[in-house]
Amino acid sequence: MTPPKKELMNRSLSTITINIGKSRINESMLGEIKRQLKQNEVVKLRFSKGISGEKQNYITEIIEKSNSKLIDFRGNVAVIFKQRRGK
Repeated sequence: MTPPKKELMNRSLSTITINIGKSRINESMLGEIKRQLKQNEVVKLRFSKGISGEKQNYITEIIEKSNSKLIDFRGNVAVIFKQRRGK
C-alpha cells in the first residue's frame, strides 16, 4: 500500500534531489536513481530549463525503468516513489 501523497510530499522536502540536464538520461543516472529509491523510497528530480520540452518523456522513461510511481510533478520538479521490499 502506498503512503498518502501528503506524507510522501513531506518526506520529499528532506530527500536527495537529482539534477537532470543536457546530458540526458543514461545508465549511470538511472543506476543512481534506483539506488536512491532503494535507500530512501522518495526521490526528487529537478530538470534543467534547457530540456523542458522533453521532461515528460524523461519522467516516463525513468518511471518505467525504475518501476516507480510519479507522486507529483510541478514546473521542473518531479517526485517519484518506490516502496521498499518487505514493507
